Order: sequence, then C-alpha cells, then structure tokens
Amino acid sequence: MSPTITQRRWALYTLFFLPGLSMASWVTRTPAIRDLLEATPAKMGLVLFGLSVGSMLGIIFSGKLVARFAARPVIRTGSAAVIASMPLIGISAHFQLEWCVAAGLFLFGAGMGSAEVGMNVEGAEIERLTKKPFLASLHGFFSLGTVIGASAGIIFTSIAFPVLWHLVFSGLLSLALFLYVIRYLPQGTGKIDRSCTEESVSPSAAKLWTDPRLLLIGFIVLAMALAEGSANDWLPLVMVDGHGFDPAAGSLIFTGFALAMTIGRFCGGWFIGRFGASRTFAVSAFLGALGLAGVIFLNNPVLAGAAVILWGIGTSLAFPLAISAAGASGADPAGRVAVAATIGYIAFLVGPPLLGFIGNEFGLRQALHLPLGFVIVAMFFSSAVAERKIKLERVSDGPELESDARH
Repeated sequence: MSPTITQRRWALYTLFFLPGLSMASWVTRTPAIRDLLEATPAKMGLVLFGLSVGSMLGIIFSGKLVARFAARPVIRTGSAAVIASMPLIGISAHFQLEWCVAAGLFLFGAGMGSAEVGMNVEGAEIERLTKKPFLASLHGFFSLGTVIGASAGIIFTSIAFPVLWHLVFSGLLSLALFLYVIRYLPQGTGKIDRSCTEESVSPSAAKLWTDPRLLLIGFIVLAMALAEGSANDWLPLVMVDGHGFDPAAGSLIFTGFALAMTIGRFCGGWFIGRFGASRTFAVSAFLGALGLAGVIFLNNPVLAGAAVILWGIGTSLAFPLAISAAGASGADPAGRVAVAATIGYIAFLVGPPLLGFIGNEFGLRQALHLPLGFVIVAMFFSSAVAERKIKLERVSDGPELESDARH
C-alpha cells in the first residue's frame, strides 16, 4: 500500500529532524572538542573543511542520483551516513585524532548534502500535490532538531559529560528513528524516465547553469547559507572567545539561535501566504543582517546574546524560500534544486576555513563581517524569490490525492 500524504509528511519531518539533532550535538561540543584537539581557530577551520568538502560533493552528485534512482534511495544512503558520522566524530575526538574528526565531518556533510536535496525534492512534490506551503515547516523540523540537540548539549556540557558518549547516544537515537520512518517514503519521486528524450524531460545540466534567475537564486542561497552556517559552525566559539561567555552559556545562546529559527520556520507559512515570498524574504534578510551586526558591534554581552535571536529569526525562512523558488523555476525540479544548493554550498566549502583564518588574525567577531555583507547584498535581490501561487485549500490525505495529482 502506498503511503498517505500524512505519512510522507511525518517521515520527511523526522528525516529533517535527524541532521538537525546531529548538527547541534556536534556544534554544542565544539569548545570541548577544540580543547581535546588543542586546536587554534585556524586549525578548527581546517577540521571543519571536512564538513565543507563532504557537503559540496554530496550536493554536486545528488541531483543526478535523484534523477537516476529517485529521491528515496538517496535520502536513505545520505541519512545513514549522517547517523554513522556522530560516533566516528566522538571516538576520534576522544583519541585526539583531528583528521579522523575531519573525516567524520566529511561523512556528515556528504550525507546531509545528498539527503537534503532528495528531501527537498520530496517536499516540493508534497507542495505540488497539496497546493499548500510545506518546505518552510519541513526545514523547521531541522531547526527543532537543533533546539533539542543543543538543549541536550547544554546539559552534557554543564556536567562535563564525555563527548564520546554524547555523540554515540545521538547516533543510536537517530538510527532508531530512521529505521522507523524510512518505509513511509514513496518510490520513484524525482526519477527521470530514461526512455524519454532528454529534451522532452528536462533541460540539460549545462542549460540549467546558464539560467540567470536560477543563478541569482543560487547566490541568495549562498548568502543565507553562509549566515546560517556561520552560526552552526562558530556561534558557541564566537560567544565564548568574542564575548566572554563560558562554554555552557555559549551552548545556551546557540540554543536560542536554533529556537528562533524553529519558530520562524513554523510560523513562516502564514507570513508567506499573507505577504508573499519576496517581501517575507526581504524582511527576513534585514532582521538577519541586524542580528549579525549586533553580535559584531555590540560590546555588551547580554545585548549581543539578544542579537543572536534576530540573527536566527532573520535567516530562518531565507533558505527554504530560495530552495522552493529554485524547484519551481522550471522543468527538472531536482536538477534546479541541486544547482541552487550547489552554489549555496560554496558557503559551506569556503566559509568555515575562511572564517577561521580571519578569526585567527582579527578575532571571530570581526570574521562575521563576511556573512553580514553577503546578507545585505542578498536582501536587495529579494525579487528573485518569486511568489509561488499556492492555493491555500484543504486537501484530503490518502491514495485519492495521488490519483488527482496525475491529471
């Protein structure tokens, strides 16, 4: 029996939740892992480069893999890599094997990058079937995972719980949830029928890379991914080294960032429906820039911590809005999502080491000028995130919805 739309939604919610949980488990323990590895900011930037390279490779190949094998096997393989990465990072940090930590982050990045494209393709298909916004709330579950993972990280950090066992437990919990929900994803979503001619199915990859609007959307994804990724990679260390907080408080502030993103994404559907995608994006980017500026320029630690909330709210909707716009910009949504995400993931490739080297020379707070500049530029291109004409109507679950969608 084919899964219902409700089952598909909750499977995707859970599968997006898992990398958020894993990401926060890693991020909240970065001060402890940094101390275990005795790493400078520049050295931590090189360790994080493993995450960047893995993410880029996962994104680059994911579009073709989805087109050939469909979204489900790509999601399954990518999610398994994310789950396996956590114990590997924990064990490597425990034994002070910095290159093995980088390898674990590579595995995490490759798995997350490939699975995310597949899940966005599935999410875009659910939007098409239901005629209702879905991607914002879907990304909200990633943020919810970061909130729960960061909350656990705060507790474990405050009691000096070993990083090794923290990340092993995170992997085991993710494995149990993954095995339960993966069966509810349908077969065939995003797969291209190779019996058809290439021209009749989708534009070639070369043509996608010359689509001006898609490239502009890709730049927007890059700018906002840099803003979000800077928090995921560096926020606890920024607050510890740049504003004088202790590691537990740095983790707490990261939790506030994740909570702000979660609220923004769960509430985003209403704002998109009421004000449109481009206006919602412009306001979001402005708030994100305001929050980043507060962390950089405010010397009062309390006010800087409060600015993190604006940073989180401002970047919450930008990524899903841009990905949704990319998927809806023409034929071959999987290829278009992959192109936009590939451009965006340049931020994850060069961002961590570049911010690390800048931080090593000028301090981590000053390094945040880079994402701030990109967000400000992206704000002025908000019209590229075209309004999606989604009718907000109630659609019943079940096989009859699948049947209607084929007409």
